Amino acid sequence: MSLRPDLAKIAELVPTGSRVLDVGCGEGDLMDVLRREKRIDARGLEIDPELVEKCVSRGLSVVQGDADRDLTEYPDAAFDVAILSQTLQTAERPDYMLDQLLRIGRTAFVSFPNFAYWKMRFSLLTNGRMPVTRHLPVSWYETQNIHHVTVKDFRELIADKGVTVEGCWFFAGGMEISKSRPNWRAEHAVFQLSR
Repeated sequence: MSLRPDLAKIAELVPTGSRVLDVGCGEGDLMDVLRREKRIDARGLEIDPELVEKCVSRGLSVVQGDADRDLTEYPDAAFDVAILSQTLQTAERPDYMLDQLLRIGRTAFVSFPNFAYWKMRFSLLTNGRMPVTRHLPVSWYETQNIHHVTVKDFRELIADKGVTVEGCWFFAGGMEISKSRPNWRAEHAVFQLSR
């Protein structure tokens, strides 16, 4: 199975045998790879009941829930790793969700689309409309994205919160790119965080 580049990077970095919570796990592709290839006890939280059903039919341990409200129900340090992939921008309060991830997991992986990516800027400048891209494939009125975060915005948020960046990786065109000028060059980003 081929994972999205951000998920493949996370799968590579999660230590074998970890206890993992995948928040907004979708169809469970990452959880499945972690379970099969790294003997990881992976659990998922997903808001969409159809996606929960798909996960369960694959033998994955997933519950239906709303991360904006239900993460508070998990105990402190319940997981070695908490993962939030391409979901931060859909949260009601991304800052609170980040707090919950770092409370629940000893470390957290967060990936998100970079709304400052140069192609998005150029499309907005030349067309005067919110871009529709491979990673943001629906029109502005259909999207679940309610917070348009950039790499710089995210770095400022985690600095304000005193969060430690254990590592960061950037992607464009389906490939990992250098860390040079990621706010301009990266389509999406992955950060590994801890307190």
